[in-house]
Amino acid sequence: MDYVKENAPGAVRYADAVLEGGGMRCIAHVGALCVAEARGYRWQHCAGTSAGALVAALLAAGYTAQELRSLLGTIDFARFARDRGLKGSWGMQLARLLMRGGLHTGNALESFLRDLLNARGKRTFGDLVVPGQERTPKTSHFRYRLLVIASDITNGRMLRFPQDCLLYGQDPDEMDIALAVRMSASIPFFFTPIVRRDLAGQIYRVVDGGLLSNFPISIFDVPGTPAYPTLGFRLVDSPVQPDCQPKLRTRETLLRFSRELLNTMLSAHDRLYLDDHAYVRTIAIPVYGISGTRFDLHADQIELLYRSGERAAEQFFARWDFPAYRAIYRSLQPRTGRQVRLHNAMRIQALPPDPQV
Repeated sequence: MDYVKENAPGAVRYADAVLEGGGMRCIAHVGALCVAEARGYRWQHCAGTSAGALVAALLAAGYTAQELRSLLGTIDFARFARDRGLKGSWGMQLARLLMRGGLHTGNALESFLRDLLNARGKRTFGDLVVPGQERTPKTSHFRYRLLVIASDITNGRMLRFPQDCLLYGQDPDEMDIALAVRMSASIPFFFTPIVRRDLAGQIYRVVDGGLLSNFPISIFDVPGTPAYPTLGFRLVDSPVQPDCQPKLRTRETLLRFSRELLNTMLSAHDRLYLDDHAYVRTIAIPVYGISGTRFDLHADQIELLYRSGERAAEQFFARWDFPAYRAIYRSLQPRTGRQVRLHNAMRIQALPPDPQV
C-alpha cells in the first residue's frame, strides 16, 4: 500500500504507529495523534507498551484520536488505582502486595478497555486481522492491526502479543485484547501480575512491557525500502513548568521509596540513545515532570499533556519528509554506522596539522 493515496488536498497518508508507555501521561499521545490525523494520517498497524498499548488498542479498534480526546473529559483516572469494597482497603492492598505482588487488582482498567472495545465489536485479536492478511502466518507482525508488548518475568523474555501466545500453546486469534493490554500495563508492585499456565501446566507471570521494551519503534520495520513510514510517539523528560513549584520532601517512607523506584524503572528508557533512523521519525513529547504512576491528574495537567502532544506533533510534521527519509535511511545503499563515523572523526581530529596550510 502506498504512503499517499491521493495527491489532492486532504490526501490520506498511511503509516504505522508505535506508542511508548508512560501511565496516564499517554494523554499526550492523543494530542499528537489528533494533529497527525488532521494531516491525513491513517494507521495500518499500531503497537504500544503499557498505557501506550491501551491507546494503540483503541486506535486499532477503530476509534479516532478526536474520539479519544472526547473520552478524556469523562474518565475518572483515579478509579484505575482503586478497588471496590474491602478489596480497596489499605489492609487488603498490603496483603495483596505481599501475597500477589501488587497493591491493586487492575480490574477497573481491564473492564474499562473491554467495554470500549465491545462497543466497536472487538473482543479478540481475531477481530483485528488486517483485511487481506487472513492467510498470513499468525507469527507475523502484519497479520493483526495491533501488537502489544509485555514482560514474562518468570522466563525472562519480552512478549509480543498476540504472536507469542504460540509459545504457551495458545491460539493468537483467540487472545482477549483487553487482557493483553492489562498484562502490558501491569506496573510492578502497583498492579498484580497476570498469572497464567502454559500447556504443560507451568505457571508464568506477566507484567509491564516497559521493563524490557518501552518504545519498540523498530517492531514494524521491513528489509529494503518501506511503502509507508512507522512513526513513533515518545514521552520525554523535560523541566517542570515555571509555575509548578517542587513539593518539599517530607520524611522518607517505604511507599515513597517504592514509588520513586518504579518511576525510575519505567522512565529510564526516555534517556536511552536512539539511532538516527529511529530518532528522525519519532515525535518526542515533553511531559513536564509528571510521573507515570500519577492516576489523580487534575484537569489542568490533563490539558497540559494534551497540548504538549499537539505542539510536539506540529513541530515534527513541519520538518518531516518521508520520501527524504526513505532515500537517506531506508534505501538499499549501505549506511555508515554511528561507530564508524565517530572513529573516522577521531582520526581526522588526531591528524597533525598540515604544514602546507
